[in-house]
Amino acid sequence: MTTESASIKMRENNPETPFLLRVIWFFVFGWELTGIWVLVAWALNASIIGLPLGLWMIDRVPQVLTLKARPGVMVTDMKDGRSEFLPAANTPFLVRAVYFVLFGWWFSLIWALLAWLLCATIIGLPLGVMMLNGLPTVTTLAKS
Repeated sequence: MTTESASIKMRENNPETPFLLRVIWFFVFGWELTGIWVLVAWALNASIIGLPLGLWMIDRVPQVLTLKARPGVMVTDMKDGRSEFLPAANTPFLVRAVYFVLFGWWFSLIWALLAWLLCATIIGLPLGVMMLNGLPTVTTLAKS
């Protein structure tokens, strides 16, 4: 093992939020806040200027909904203590951009509104949460 590889520590970004806290968050804040969050993000996606912020917001819908951690790896340099988050590998940018322009911008709104409405019913709640957790993938083919 080289000294360079020994000085870097990698851990999966999985800070577990207790399940009970996530459930309480969902029912008290998450469901209502996610509806507003998605509408604001989609409105930003409709403009060129707001697109980066809108996509950033869509990527964080699972966190707003249920405090779910983002997938990826936290890399820490043991020499100087600096940490950097590396997101999960995604589809190539050009493919994601073409998909977003042709389908993602409009289909993500339909997907999000349907999922949000499913969350309002007890029977549809599990499917609605799964759909909202997959919203970044529906919008830009990003790994969620």
